[in-house]
Amino acid sequence: MTHGGIANDARVNIRYVDSEDLEKDDAAPFDGIDGILVPGGFGDRGIEGKIKAIQYARKKKIPFFGLCLGMQLAVVEIARHLAGLQDAHSTEFNEGTASPVIYLIEEWVDRENKRQQRDRFSDKGATMRLGAYPCKLKAGSIAQKAYNTDMVHERHRHRYEFNMAFRKQLEVCGMVVTGISPDEQFVEIIELKDHPWFLACQFHPEFKSKPFSPHALFREFIKAALKPKQEKQRCRKK
Repeated sequence: MTHGGIANDARVNIRYVDSEDLEKDDAAPFDGIDGILVPGGFGDRGIEGKIKAIQYARKKKIPFFGLCLGMQLAVVEIARHLAGLQDAHSTEFNEGTASPVIYLIEEWVDRENKRQQRDRFSDKGATMRLGAYPCKLKAGSIAQKAYNTDMVHERHRHRYEFNMAFRKQLEVCGMVVTGISPDEQFVEIIELKDHPWFLACQFHPEFKSKPFSPHALFREFIKAALKPKQEKQRCRKK
């Protein structure tokens, strides 16, 4: 996020929020914030708090950026609260969910065109989707405008994926798939209609960001977070 601030000539003040606290308390930690980022991670601690943070960003129209697990939980939030799938979850955290919007894909073709297989008992390191994979961007989307191109390659490090069986149902409710693998097997980026800046990606853009060459998505996230204050300042000057 600091890289994104440099690109926008702004200092980013980061407020760290313990997502476990959000499971117990109200949204007070978000008072006065300009954007919410939910990063990647592992384990079930604080998962419901992260989902609560995403819901807050969606309902309050606050710029939201989800990375890896952050994208997966954004899908869960949309499924639960927009699509009405109240038990929606990732099978990483609830193997028995009737609405597995995020699941462990057991067979896929990797970037070297080799067929890979795995299940939940496989060694984690050997079964992750690792390294750079191509991503096709939807014309006119936030992502496509940020990158200013139609195809990118981004780095991955994860096991669980968006469940394509739920794509149409979630798209009817406002979710938009704006980044997808060329074979349309993997959803890589989602956005939301009727939201100023809501974007979540399955990959890790931070792996390709540098202070003086910031990743396009961090640059645009900070730009979106700055926009309301900048507009208020312009109105005052008038």
